[in-house]
Amino acid sequence: MILVEFIAKWQKSQLTEKSAAQSHFIDLCRVLEKSEPTSDATGHDYSFEKGTIKTGGGSGFADVWKRGLFAWEYKGKKKNLAEAYQQLLKYREDLENPPLLVVCDLNRFEVHTNFTGTVKSVFAFDLVDLGAGIPTATCAMPPLDVLRALFEDPNRLRPNQTTVALTQDAANNFGQLARNLIEAGFDPHPVSRFLIRVLFCLFAEDAGLLPPKLFTSIIEKTKIRPAEFGQRLGLLFAAMASGGSFGADDIKHFNGGLFNDAQTLPLTRNDLSILVECAELDWSSIEPSIFGTLFERSLDPQKRSQLGAHYTSRDDILLIVEPVLMAPLRRQWELVQQQAQAIVNRREKVKTLASKRKASQDLSALLKRFQDVLVAVRVLDPACGSGNFLYVALRALLDLEKDVIIFAISNDAGGFFPAVGPEQMHGLEVNEYAHELAPITVWIGYIQWLRDAGFGQPSEPILRPLDTILEYDAVLSYDASGKVLEPEWPSADIVIGNPPFLGDKKMLSELGSSYVADLRKLYKGRIPGGADLVTYWFERTRQLIQDGKIKRAGLLSTNSIRTGANRAVLDHIQQSGSIFMAWDDRPWVLDGAAVRVSIVGFDDGAELTRTLNGQTVPSINADLSSRPDVTKAIVLPENDNLMFLGMMKSGPFDIDARTAQIMLSAPVNVNGRPNSDVVKPRLAGKDITGRIRRRWIIDFNNCSEQDALQYELPFEYVRMHVKPLRNENSDIHMRKNWWLHGRSRPALRAALAGKARCIVTPEVAKYRLFVWMDTTWIPDHKLHVCARDDDYFFGVLHSRVHEVWSLAHCSWMGAGNDPSYSSSRTFGTFPFPWAPGLEPTPDTRIDAIANCARSLDFKRNAWLNPPGATPTDLKKRTLTDLYNSRPAWLIALHATLDASVLAAYGWPINLSDEELLQRLLSLNHARAHTPDLPQP
Repeated sequence: MILVEFIAKWQKSQLTEKSAAQSHFIDLCRVLEKSEPTSDATGHDYSFEKGTIKTGGGSGFADVWKRGLFAWEYKGKKKNLAEAYQQLLKYREDLENPPLLVVCDLNRFEVHTNFTGTVKSVFAFDLVDLGAGIPTATCAMPPLDVLRALFEDPNRLRPNQTTVALTQDAANNFGQLARNLIEAGFDPHPVSRFLIRVLFCLFAEDAGLLPPKLFTSIIEKTKIRPAEFGQRLGLLFAAMASGGSFGADDIKHFNGGLFNDAQTLPLTRNDLSILVECAELDWSSIEPSIFGTLFERSLDPQKRSQLGAHYTSRDDILLIVEPVLMAPLRRQWELVQQQAQAIVNRREKVKTLASKRKASQDLSALLKRFQDVLVAVRVLDPACGSGNFLYVALRALLDLEKDVIIFAISNDAGGFFPAVGPEQMHGLEVNEYAHELAPITVWIGYIQWLRDAGFGQPSEPILRPLDTILEYDAVLSYDASGKVLEPEWPSADIVIGNPPFLGDKKMLSELGSSYVADLRKLYKGRIPGGADLVTYWFERTRQLIQDGKIKRAGLLSTNSIRTGANRAVLDHIQQSGSIFMAWDDRPWVLDGAAVRVSIVGFDDGAELTRTLNGQTVPSINADLSSRPDVTKAIVLPENDNLMFLGMMKSGPFDIDARTAQIMLSAPVNVNGRPNSDVVKPRLAGKDITGRIRRRWIIDFNNCSEQDALQYELPFEYVRMHVKPLRNENSDIHMRKNWWLHGRSRPALRAALAGKARCIVTPEVAKYRLFVWMDTTWIPDHKLHVCARDDDYFFGVLHSRVHEVWSLAHCSWMGAGNDPSYSSSRTFGTFPFPWAPGLEPTPDTRIDAIANCARSLDFKRNAWLNPPGATPTDLKKRTLTDLYNSRPAWLIALHATLDASVLAAYGWPINLSDEELLQRLLSLNHARAHTPDLPQP
């Protein structure tokens, strides 16, 4: 059949849907030169009247179905195609979610896209449009090309705009509206409430909850008459509050607290032009898991700078929701399915109608009991922000409930309808903008899910007040007399969320000294004073689990929760329960910034499965590792007075090379001493990982003021540049001793006395590098300084044995890629082959390590400073560059050194990192209890 024959035939046809549908489709296949459904004799991949189970209950038939391509539903001419589309939505789950859903009344075609993660698009056209060969007003491609794509390549119809991009565009537009209204003098909170109502109207229109184009037409008709827009909008808000009429249209009952008054704010023509752009977007496809965050940024003046920044995606949030909330429910559902299938099998075998009826009743009761389990779940996010975690949790519960419903319908277990709802989501939030947004985020997500799953629209009132999301501080409150106390949290089974992160030092500036003092007082004995803000949510949740008020929890923190004072809360979790799931170090987004985080799932010890970084492990330690638990390592007295932090200036004591040269060239001072006594070269971490920068510093060591002032030029420099700042210092010692460094490290200086060199390593570096430093130099406070001058000790510190130990104890700093070093936690617990100072001499094992260390140091220096190298060449020669490239000679040197160090321990050279850590931990414990133990 040629195209013109097809168009002419079906334009004239007056046949009903039932008598014409299959003939119409067969003719279309002939026009397109495609095979007909009857070509698949089994109907397995392509068929007419494909039997389906409706998600809303009952069974049905899709008129045409082709696996992986499309589902097609016919109606008679001029019948309601919206009803046909809703019917397909109920079928699509059982039809394997084809990418295209087509409805047709024999004359009109509508091709709806059904691609995951994209904005829904519709290609709509009539029979007559097929012959034109050009796009139409309602079809962005030539209609015949759309039909060909159905059979050949559905991806040609995939919308270019993703739901994420749409959501970002929507939030940006509203951000501009918010700025305009605030600049016009309106308070931010009324602005946010008004704009939330406007955005919900846009969503309701595109989601079919308001009459088609109703809100858009108000904007279009009044865009040059802003005052009239406000009047009409107020009338619409009033109608949405309780249901009623708006002009000739019937309005559903919405309310839910959102429309409890009809207040509007005056918009300008410019504002309405922005709203016109907003109305062009498909608001039914916004992504709730990120929209709340983006919209909150547009409303909150303090977060507006984050508008173009990253956001936390639904997939990220599922890393917490799935293992913490859903995993036990899915396990329970698997057992229920097994029991349910056994009942189905029994029903098939029994003969009498009464027995079959009894089996069906048993099946329905079993499935209903599990549905009741899902409905009873209460989820709490005690720092819920704009509700993205709650939305993702609700959707996960609804998806599982849908599996139950489909199983029930497929096995004739009676009618089931979604009973899981937004009221199961609880939240606490202090930010008024986020608190206002969170219920709407949850409701929009719920309405979208009902539509996408084929369950239609919620019953009226469309919005019910979500009083489960409350506005108050989750970790600190006061009674009527002003006494501090822990706030009550809403009753819940599961706690999930992303509590606010503020480092210990930032808490004072962000929250105020009074708040921080009260907080630390309230949790004294449970949380160390130097811990970060996020730890208070962890401890509060842990206590509620211990008290039996919460079952499981999954919380997010920056990755520093694993170390230092922060780790105390994880230690407490392990003591009163256990960590069953963790991601130790993962990229994330906090307040629009890319950071590294840890995710921790914990309970009372009931969960037996342990997963770390997505892999099953036998156990998880408090430092979020599954290796031997080095957090149990004991500081060894034998390592005392060997490793120190460098000097902390606490003021601008640094001087440039020119100033240093002037001071060093000056005549001898009145005390008969040169300025070189107090003007010293300074070494910092970048001088080790990069090139030495030859920086200088004034250091009066521990001189009295009378002694210091006799070094005329250095003293005058410090008096001019340091003293004014120290005079403002709140520390009385700093003010009184203004010419001295804040931390001059007398113990380090005493330990270095008589030594010409010492070993230093940066606190934070990509690689654990050790170098020699002349003891006349002043080490920066971010360097760790070892008061040993022998090659043997240098060799052990630079070996794999010590590196593995240091990485097991480290924190990950900066962007999360660089490990830190700790004098106490890393060095203080490290068991050397022999206790320092008790090494046997002479000993060939010590000589072997020393020889390797000397060779490593010599050849590294030769590579760093080759004869004849230009300044440009030298810039590319740093220790970081060397260890990035790891030439064969360097690998060989380290291999020989590692073998020598392991021989000193008496251990084999092929130990894994875990085996090595276990041996070191055992040796640490042995040394702690037997200090004079000579060797392993």
